[in-house]
Amino acid sequence: MVESALSAIQGLLKQQYREEPGAAQVTLRATGQLGEAVSCSVETGRGIAVAGLHAATGGDGQQLCSGNMLLEALVACAGVTLSAVAASLGLEVRGGTVRAEGDLDFRGTLAVDKSVPVGFTDIRLSFDLDTDADAEQLATLQRLTERYCVVLQTISTSPRCITTLTS
Repeated sequence: MVESALSAIQGLLKQQYREEPGAAQVTLRATGQLGEAVSCSVETGRGIAVAGLHAATGGDGQQLCSGNMLLEALVACAGVTLSAVAASLGLEVRGGTVRAEGDLDFRGTLAVDKSVPVGFTDIRLSFDLDTDADAEQLATLQRLTERYCVVLQTISTSPRCITTLTS
């Protein structure tokens, strides 16, 4: 999408959200169905993703790992956000690679050592861009990408989570 088209669309949305703040409030949803052999099938909007246990917790590697899916969501969101921010700044980004790495210690997940946290302890996000932007422009691009990436901000700020279970 070219800068002018994205700017026009977002301009209309920004005006609407100023006039009607409630229109900006959206609830995203995901649904999964429990399956056989410790799996959960998730509707992605483009197909079904079947998640299972990581090999480090006893999985056979045939299904997706939800930890990898989290990192993939971060990469996707950060990449889209960076592209949108670059367009709004008028920076040409001809291409690039977005990478996310996360460190886990599965002793926590498997209750081998209760002092070891369950989940990622560190996540690293990196961009390797094909652009002629200077150092100052790149710093602005990084700062704004970090600020407006929904998944990065969600991971960084730990939203309130509410769990319910019914039968």
